[in-house]
Amino acid sequence: MNFALILFVLVVITGIAWVADKLVFARQRRSSAALALAEFDAQRQHRQAVSGPSDLDRSRAKLAEEKLRQPWWLEYSASFFPVILAVFVLRSFVVEPFKIPSGSMIPTLLIGDFILVNKYNYGIRLPVVNKKIMDIGEPQRGDVMVFRYPKDESLDYIKRVIGVPGDVVRYENKKLTINGKPAEYKQLPDYLDEERLAYSKHYLETLPGGVQHGILNDSDRPAFIAGADPDFPFRDNCTYNQLGLTCKVPEGHYFVMGDNRDNSLDSRYWGFVPDKNIVGRAFMIWMNLGNFGRVGSFK
Repeated sequence: MNFALILFVLVVITGIAWVADKLVFARQRRSSAALALAEFDAQRQHRQAVSGPSDLDRSRAKLAEEKLRQPWWLEYSASFFPVILAVFVLRSFVVEPFKIPSGSMIPTLLIGDFILVNKYNYGIRLPVVNKKIMDIGEPQRGDVMVFRYPKDESLDYIKRVIGVPGDVVRYENKKLTINGKPAEYKQLPDYLDEERLAYSKHYLETLPGGVQHGILNDSDRPAFIAGADPDFPFRDNCTYNQLGLTCKVPEGHYFVMGDNRDNSLDSRYWGFVPDKNIVGRAFMIWMNLGNFGRVGSFK
């Protein structure tokens, strides 16, 4: 379901109703009310014979209210327009919420984390079509990025940016090297994955450039990449062997990986993320119903 498209359609429908009410329907109601009140006032002397002044005033006010009241369909559609428009603008150009559905970014992000994604860090994009209309910044190595899955753009994925355009990324023996510079690793206590009820090797990885984050490796999983798509775009930029792979990132594309390295389907398997698929940069956990202590920013 394309929620952005649904929200856009609602903005258009309620916006048309709001404008039509301001320019047409409200004038018609005011004109109708004026005529009805003029007729009421013309009969006021006759009415005073059977009703007191206070009753007449209440009847006049009630008549005016009835004539000026919006029909129910217009009341709901036009009154919701400012709210829907504000949500649409906020979600399209400022920040958008997502929920983490899988464990591919453990230990950084857990299943059930609700995150916020900055929509303007990587440029202003038109909603629905996701076309960039203004350059502001580009993804950097180490960013946690949300993007449309290249093989099915109806799905949103979240991974960490490892390689930017022009980078040569080598992942062999479960260690990263970028442009000939190896990442640094510090071993941490083993990590218990409560979803799988299994321990994984836990490391603090420092990418060339200084970005640090936690990663997981499973010692019983092989280093070679099994099941990679043989036909993704720019497949010739990658070389696979028994130790892993080496890829040169093409212009306008990014190489991404999950922090849960042996439990993540990412650029090692389905290829590069084109710039046109980028949604934004994840920067904050705003809620986790099972663990309120996780709320806050993350690296």
